[in-house]
Amino acid sequence: METNPVQDWSTDYDVTDVGYQTNPYPIWDELRQTCPVARTERLGGSVLPTNWDDIAAVAYDTDRFSSRDVGVLPIPAESSTALIAPPITSDPPFHTEARRILLPFFSPKAVERLTVRTREIAAELLDVLEPESVADAAGDYAQHIPVRVITHMLGIARHDEPMFTEWAIDIFQRAAEQPELGRSTTRAILAYFEGEVADRRVEGRDDLITELLRAELDGAPLTDKHVLGTCFLLLMAGIDTTWSSIGSSLWHLATHPEDRDRLVAEPELIPTAVEELLRAYAPVTMARVAVEDTAIGDCPVHAGDKVLLPFPAGNRDPEKFERADAVVLDRARNRHFAFGIGIHRCLGSNLARMELQVAIEAWLERFPRFELVPGVDVRWAGTQVRGPREIPVDLRGAG
Repeated sequence: METNPVQDWSTDYDVTDVGYQTNPYPIWDELRQTCPVARTERLGGSVLPTNWDDIAAVAYDTDRFSSRDVGVLPIPAESSTALIAPPITSDPPFHTEARRILLPFFSPKAVERLTVRTREIAAELLDVLEPESVADAAGDYAQHIPVRVITHMLGIARHDEPMFTEWAIDIFQRAAEQPELGRSTTRAILAYFEGEVADRRVEGRDDLITELLRAELDGAPLTDKHVLGTCFLLLMAGIDTTWSSIGSSLWHLATHPEDRDRLVAEPELIPTAVEELLRAYAPVTMARVAVEDTAIGDCPVHAGDKVLLPFPAGNRDPEKFERADAVVLDRARNRHFAFGIGIHRCLGSNLARMELQVAIEAWLERFPRFELVPGVDVRWAGTQVRGPREIPVDLRGAG
């Protein structure tokens, strides 16, 4: 229940506000026109640029804005050194080498090798759904695909999938109101990977964890803290971001039958449509910390201030995109930054694109005429990663 509602979004915004999480676009539109860089004292205080140029300027400026804390929510002092997650929580020059270690696992060729398995996963999930029924396109489908793909890459147990999903929900959704849950979940994830790393030290496997143990940084093996933090990052970043994108896309098609029917009739358009759906429903907001007194546009920023980077707000900037608030499936020029921008641009963008494309193709082949159950209010949530959490769809006209 909202106990302290926002009165002025330019000076007191609240990223945990239900209205903001459900539909932030009108808020960003108003701020761009009246106060393009907002400020709040909530949640420890932060600054929020809302136009493309200001968001990009901060993301590119690694000298004045550090990635030592990329979380939208504040980290309690007692937890501030508990977790590093290279490369996303690091700055140059360490960032460059940490990222280099992971690049081969997310290259186009590596992703191409995962495509067959991803199609198998989508088919397995669709086989369980009854054509003459109502299903949850998020809980029954979208949420499972990235979990199974990333666990396949890491070589960890498929039967632990429900636990991984709960962990992601704890970290990205529940921790906003239950900080201790976020801390305990982080500890549980790191403990889990401590066991996996210990197993690989005894007997290596053909998986990403084993390769991390073989990797070197400046001529030395990666520290245990580095390995565990990277495993944490890959599991968490590889789950909620992608399932939110898949879920948002299916929600859009369920509520826009003209777009759904067009993709069914023109499946060759799906790769272009994926880029537009990523632009329109980009799920991620990241953060930086100002390392010195500076400014974003006309807004002063002080050393130590947290700066939020709402990439989906930049993707809706009408100065950069014609019909910015419309989904144009065949949009020809689409320089979105759903995957971020600058040195921390998402390492897994090739993988996420592939999963999203496979998920949409497989769903539309199986259920070409699905629609949202009438009268249902879909719940959107997330401070760091926003997406629809349940999508009840009627499959009875899909055959």
